[in-house]
Amino acid sequence: MLEASNDREYILKAEATRVRVLSEALPYIQQFTGRTVVVKYGGSAMKDNHLKEKVIRDIVFLSCVGLRPVVVHGGGPEINTWLDKLGIEPQFKDGLRVTDSATMEVVEMVLVGRVNKEIVSLINQAGGAGVGLCGKDGRLFKARPEGRSGIGFVGEVTSVDIKLLEALVQGGYIPVVSSVAADEQGQVYNINADTVAGELAAALGAEKLILLTDTPGILQDFHNPSSLIAQLDIQRARQLIETGVVSGGMIPKVNCCVRSLAQGVRAAHIIDGRIPHALLLEIFTDAGIGTMLIASEFIT
Repeated sequence: MLEASNDREYILKAEATRVRVLSEALPYIQQFTGRTVVVKYGGSAMKDNHLKEKVIRDIVFLSCVGLRPVVVHGGGPEINTWLDKLGIEPQFKDGLRVTDSATMEVVEMVLVGRVNKEIVSLINQAGGAGVGLCGKDGRLFKARPEGRSGIGFVGEVTSVDIKLLEALVQGGYIPVVSSVAADEQGQVYNINADTVAGELAAALGAEKLILLTDTPGILQDFHNPSSLIAQLDIQRARQLIETGVVSGGMIPKVNCCVRSLAQGVRAAHIIDGRIPHALLLEIFTDAGIGTMLIASEFIT
């Protein structure tokens, strides 16, 4: 009898904690209802099945409580796997995938045909309504060559047409966008997913752009995880790049955030996707878990 009493007490405490958390989240839910949140989905959160399930459920949760999530995804490891199967050696230059015509075919097949549809399927299984898109669908976004020599069909975004996205999010669907697009002549390009996420967030006038990464956020000292910078504005972000505090693969992520903020996105977040429920912790708590970038320190 004592054991049953202890079990009941444990269950009641657990339920009380769950109800308290939901109650504390209410002001944030009310604040962001009807607002668009663009999530760049990548890193370990895509590779680890346990994390993947939590991220997908969090995205569906956002939709269920009135936010309008738009997901943009990469898929580098999956692309490498298929290149290896086909006997094509992956090559990189200045951090960009060298994309010849054969590699471009694999990139499009993997991102649009496999990774995108897997994410859509997982969203649907979790109770959401996912719809898969790439830049070519509804002329969502167009591309042109990135400009550097020796990298092949690597592109950048030239224009965004959000009519299709707006219709989907207003209809309660969760768009899942792969970072492949074509130019005016129909040539297909591989585009950095962070860049695509930033451009879509700006075009949609998103409340938030959130990049899921394999780092805690922006660190004052790269070797010290406790040196996380919780908030900074555009001016300081640029200073951190100039002084080398932000370096390597974090530079394009920060530049993507800065560009989206300059175009009207209210806040951009770089968070650790390896933490379970990272999205909910960042959006629905005061402290958050990563780095939030804002246009100006005078904007709150």
